[in-house]
Amino acid sequence: NASCTTNCLAPVVHVLHEAIGIERGYMTTCHAYTGDQRIVDTSHSDWRRARAAGLSMIPTSTGAARAVGLVLPHMQGKLDGSAIRVPTADVSMVDFTFDAARDTTPEEINGAISAAAAAGPLKGILATNDEKLVSIDFTHHPASSIFDLTQTTVLEGRFVRILTWYDNEWGFSNRMLDTAAALAAV
Repeated sequence: NASCTTNCLAPVVHVLHEAIGIERGYMTTCHAYTGDQRIVDTSHSDWRRARAAGLSMIPTSTGAARAVGLVLPHMQGKLDGSAIRVPTADVSMVDFTFDAARDTTPEEINGAISAAAAAGPLKGILATNDEKLVSIDFTHHPASSIFDLTQTTVLEGRFVRILTWYDNEWGFSNRMLDTAAALAAV
């Protein structure tokens, strides 16, 4: 089981690559602070990570986008990303921008994601949202990726930006339970 951010991004990349193709992409996760971050300014080898997590937006690295290439080998080397740790206690988002392999529309993208979320192997892992919600509204959502249908943008046919939410604690924990259940069935 990969990181919570990889678990959020991978299903979306899988669906969109199958539907329209992804040439290359860059993700930024706006990630809730976690227990390994400092609650007050203190010492740390990474000066930014030394700062108070509940008071600052902190640019940092993530291997989540590159890890998608381990799960989806055809995406190896085509994705990268970064993280901004934000002063919220739970729920994060991935802002993913990519070059589509062919012309597309927001309607086509939203339709492909909605179909994958409604039936098939990604049902329960991938979900959609069409309301004007904010991070706290997704607390304890069991899906790994809640695709925000209101945020899909396409410029000049191929330059795409999407946004997908995830409860970085609860969604990940649900995937760990799925893994445990699969192992118990063996």
